Amino acid sequence: MALIKNEKLIFERSVPGKVGMDLPPLDVPIAADTRPPHLKRGGFDALPQVNEVDVVRHFTRMSRWNFGVDDGMYPLGSCTMKHNPRLNEKVAALPGFTESHPMAPSECVQGNLALMWTLQEYLKEITGLAAVTLHPAAGAHGELTGVMLIRAYHISKGEKRSIFLIPDSAHGTNPATAAMAGYTCVEVPSQVDGTISFDDVADPATGKVKKGLKSLLDEYGRQVAGIMITNPNTVGIFEYRIAEIAELLHEIDALLYMDGANMNALMGVARPGDFGIDVMHLNLHKTLGTPHGGGGPGSGPVACIAALEPFLPRPVVVKGDDGYDLDWDRPMSIGKMHSFFGNFAVVARALASCLSHGSDGLKAVSMRAIVNANYIRKRLEGTFHLQYSTPTLHEAVFDDTYQSKHGITTLDIAKGLIDRGFYPPTIYFPLVIHGAMMIEPTESESKEELDAFVEAMLDIALKAESDPESLKVAPVTTPVTRLDETTAARKPVIRWRSE
Repeated sequence: MALIKNEKLIFERSVPGKVGMDLPPLDVPIAADTRPPHLKRGGFDALPQVNEVDVVRHFTRMSRWNFGVDDGMYPLGSCTMKHNPRLNEKVAALPGFTESHPMAPSECVQGNLALMWTLQEYLKEITGLAAVTLHPAAGAHGELTGVMLIRAYHISKGEKRSIFLIPDSAHGTNPATAAMAGYTCVEVPSQVDGTISFDDVADPATGKVKKGLKSLLDEYGRQVAGIMITNPNTVGIFEYRIAEIAELLHEIDALLYMDGANMNALMGVARPGDFGIDVMHLNLHKTLGTPHGGGGPGSGPVACIAALEPFLPRPVVVKGDDGYDLDWDRPMSIGKMHSFFGNFAVVARALASCLSHGSDGLKAVSMRAIVNANYIRKRLEGTFHLQYSTPTLHEAVFDDTYQSKHGITTLDIAKGLIDRGFYPPTIYFPLVIHGAMMIEPTESESKEELDAFVEAMLDIALKAESDPESLKVAPVTTPVTRLDETTAARKPVIRWRSE
């Protein structure tokens, strides 16, 4: 790592008159300044004056403070931060892909269209569904696309339904998506085993009764457009009554949307279409191992049943006798969901992943991800609290119940992991588990890496009992130590000012 640990801001390195390059004198007439006064800068003090050496050294040192999947285990639950194979990067960087233009005629980009069509076919097989669109550029974008397909389906039947059911363990994007699509969200409670409750549930703290799935369907009936379910859910548990849920919904012509964020537990093992899913998205950047984080890039293809296929975003990639083409003649389409045809480079990486693994390899990915998560769960059981004893698949969700008796919180545990060389897991989510720590190791990690992570967690548990203060001040080995996270969240300083 960099020897200098307290790096100044690039603005603080600014020296008046210092430049990174010399420009020749202007040899053309000065252009008229037509900018409106309110768009003009008062001066160039907002830009740092530094030379090339300053810039290169500053950003190189800053980069060494980052942590990514190439540095070590990245156990963010529900984020599936797995290794990004370099083979996939080579495929995405092929000149035929990188130098093609999205507005080129179909006959000039047959290879690109063939790639897209082939991946669509593979995703249809993986999901067990009839049609796929590659338009959405992220998981939440896929959610919105899927819910808009459901809305278009009901409108085509002359119905305008208003309710979307959302489990209490859902990803936060689920209710946000349904609301953005114009629906009122109604929460479905979990039962004691962590899965969706069919029956009414009494809150143990308040005694208030929350209506279960059956009661909600009885109450709202054909106002219900659908339900959004993550399966496995956000506590890592498979919704084992999913087929029954689908049947209840289909009785009132409501549809079942599946958030495919956790498909890393199902690939090659179970096909959502086979247990009643009507529409779902996949996160290619997660499940099929392409680089992501920090806002992108991503790809959230949507797969659906045949009844929803007419509403897919246009254009659709089709294969005919003369090759591949883009079909724009889609009168029932919900329209475009992306400026062109999705994040093509991510799609290319995903196809490379499918081809390099094969069907048996994709199944092995899911099985190993499940084994890795359960190995961690087994080794940490008893030391860290599990709210649900139900078997889990690709991730394990602990909480700080035991450590809180010594004044140590989930945040302290996460900071302690940083001092021990590990990126912390997802914390305080899902909200149904107080002080949650969601650990997802993926299939990428070896037993040796898993053991090292477990030993770090066990050491933290011991410190919580013997020396809790050492965890309250963690991390102490990083350039920036414990921050005031409340103030940072409520009063963020995101711009440098000279005064």
